[in-house]
Formats: sequence, structure tokens, C-alpha cells
Amino acid sequence: MIFTLVLILIGALLLLVIGINVIQQQKAKAEAEKRTELARQRAIIDETDDVLSHISLIPNSSHMLLILYNRIQEALQIAMHLTPKMHTEYERRSLDLNQKIQVLKETMTPFPPIEAFQLPEQDKHVLVLVQMLKKMKAILRSEHNKGKVDPQLFIQEESYIDSLQLRINVDSMLSRGRAASYIKQYGSAKQMITKALSTLHTIKAQTPNDPFITQKVDEAKSILNEIMGEQKSTQTVKSRRDNDDIDVLFQPKKKW
Repeated sequence: MIFTLVLILIGALLLLVIGINVIQQQKAKAEAEKRTELARQRAIIDETDDVLSHISLIPNSSHMLLILYNRIQEALQIAMHLTPKMHTEYERRSLDLNQKIQVLKETMTPFPPIEAFQLPEQDKHVLVLVQMLKKMKAILRSEHNKGKVDPQLFIQEESYIDSLQLRINVDSMLSRGRAASYIKQYGSAKQMITKALSTLHTIKAQTPNDPFITQKVDEAKSILNEIMGEQKSTQTVKSRRDNDDIDVLFQPKKKW
């Protein structure tokens, strides 16, 4: 009888230990999932904040700002439920964001004309702009896939970002064309400038009155003419040298 009771107590103890371990594992798993989700929401907030901190580099629409604000707001709401310790800080940020969203909704501005865009003069600002547009496009697509962006608005915003990226690419191609010409790689230079001209003509067909495109077309043609002139000049000099070498080779030898 005593032996049976001991076995029962041992069995009950084992079950209790197993149960405690299962509960602890489930709790640890839940905490790990909570930390992972909180890190994801913080990453969303940081990424969107980074885009907002550089968005002044381009003329932007109120709709795009609203998409970015709402993305942060949603992440803040989720983060508040995940971490009670940071609840007050997140709540304060959320209230501040609510005010910005309300003001923005009351003062919605029309979609900005692409002609208003001016490429930054400094290379480091251009690099920041390229990275910002890449992030902005990814955010726009993500929010659209979640069903939070109207399809028509998505098309307009993505097309606008694409146009900005094309303009930056064109300027980059012109710079590389000049650099190739400077080191007398005329074939590569002509190829780069011709590609830039082709892209410019495509953009010009969409926005014929854009002064930026007109200016860049003239600039590209001028660079191409310079490259062809330098190439022709180099070939003429080389041809003269070759002829001089031939003349020297076949000229009558002097008798001493």
C-alpha cells in the first residue's frame, strides 16, 4: 500500500514537473515571439522615420506623407500592446502623430508636378536621395499589398517615384559619360551618353514641357558632340603620326 502511494506521488510529481516545464517553454516561446514582433515594429518605425527625415529632398504629395504617418501609427499601436514599459512613450508619440495626421487631412495638397524636382548638387545628397526613394517605393508597395493604399493612388505615387529615379539615372549616366571621355574611352562615353539621350526622349514624350528634361537633352547633345570632336581629333593626330612614321621609314637613307 505504501509502495503504491509512493509510486502515485512520484507519478504526480513527474506530471507536475512536466507541466511546469511545458508552461515555462510556452511562456519563453511567447516572450521570444513578442520580442521578435516588437523588434519588427521598431524597425518599421525607424525605417519610416528615416524616409520622413529626408523626404524634403523631393516635392511630395500629402497622400504619401499620410501613408508614411499611418504606417508609423499602426506600428506604435502594436508596440504599445507588446511592451507596457514603453507604453507611455509610444502613447505620447502616437498622440503627436494623430495631430499631424489631422492637420494633414485638413490641408491636403494636390499631387506635385514632376517639373518641381531639382537634383541635389552634392553627390552625398544624391546618394541619400537614391536610398530614400528605394525605401519609399518598398513601403508604398508593402502598404498597397496590405490593402491600405487606393490602387489609383498607388499607380500615381509609384509612377512619380519611377520618374524621379529615371532623372537621377540620367544625370548619373551623363557624369559617367564625361568621365569616360576624359580618360579617352570614347566608345564607352558615346554609349553612355546615347543611352542617356534615349531615356531622356522617353521621359520627354511623357512630360514635353519639363524644363529639366529639355536642359538635360541639350546637355547630352553637347557632350556627345564634344566626345565625337575629341575622338575625331585624336584619330587625326594618330593618323598623322602613323604617316610620319611611314615617311621616316621609307625616306632615302643618307650616305655618310
